[in-house]
Amino acid sequence: MMRHPFACLLLATLTAASPPPDERVISPDGKATLSVNGVARTVLIDPAALGLPIITKGYAEAAGLKPGMIEVGFKVGPVHIDGKTAVAQIRAGTAAPYKRRIAFAERPFAAGFDGVFGPASLPDQVVRFRLRDPQPGERVTTLPMVGGGGLFGDWGSRYVVIPIEGEPMRVIFNPRKARSTTNAGGAVRLARAYGGQLSGAATLQEIVFGVTRPIRTMTLTTPVTIGPFAISQLSVRTVDFGSTATIADADAPGDPDEVVVTGKGKHDPKKDWLSIGADQLQRCSSIVFDKPAKQMRLSCL
Repeated sequence: MMRHPFACLLLATLTAASPPPDERVISPDGKATLSVNGVARTVLIDPAALGLPIITKGYAEAAGLKPGMIEVGFKVGPVHIDGKTAVAQIRAGTAAPYKRRIAFAERPFAAGFDGVFGPASLPDQVVRFRLRDPQPGERVTTLPMVGGGGLFGDWGSRYVVIPIEGEPMRVIFNPRKARSTTNAGGAVRLARAYGGQLSGAATLQEIVFGVTRPIRTMTLTTPVTIGPFAISQLSVRTVDFGSTATIADADAPGDPDEVVVTGKGKHDPKKDWLSIGADQLQRCSSIVFDKPAKQMRLSCL
């Protein structure tokens, strides 16, 4: 029997308030000029990015960064990108400079930018991402924000959590991506819980560091509800962190409702994630990351 659990989050609707004095506002294109060790470059401020800033090797060399003992690796599907780290002084706008560990790699994280910074990379207590101009009738939804800490520092992203099949799933907000997306492990859980079916041929989509991965479309019989969003269709990275072989396939020969069971590899639900893209976020004018309150606030129609 197909189960249709309801993903319940603590929500609250609030009226718009005046920006606090320590709020940083990010423009819709995410572009910002930051300096590392006094060398200024154009970087991307991305709500889905890690707390560990990532800059290009060329920028790191221009800023005089010397690789330290701590190395990092970034895995995009089967592709592994090696990175070095160093502690440097960062200045963001008119705020006082601050020290932060920075990673740098041969490949640029995002084309056209010398680095990427997430909300946790910035010293500001509140970071507001402007997506478009506000429209009449918008409501503010407040979601509990998770993330932070770690053995070597605050390197992780900021996200919310929803329960899927009794296990938490990370949800990030990525307005730079056209469609909402999940990895293979997340797709299997969502398909079981909400009646998912794959369709269409696989296409290649650029993820990060210039790496492309195969993507297919999955349609859910019952939408998964996350804050103001009810998602019934999303993209699936079919072979990343799991396999979608057990999901019903509308384009497979035979009965389209047949579920194919394959070998039972060990699945780690901690690696599952769901990224909310522009297909949903186009309804919103802003995403606010409030660090002291541990909240995300979305103003959406």
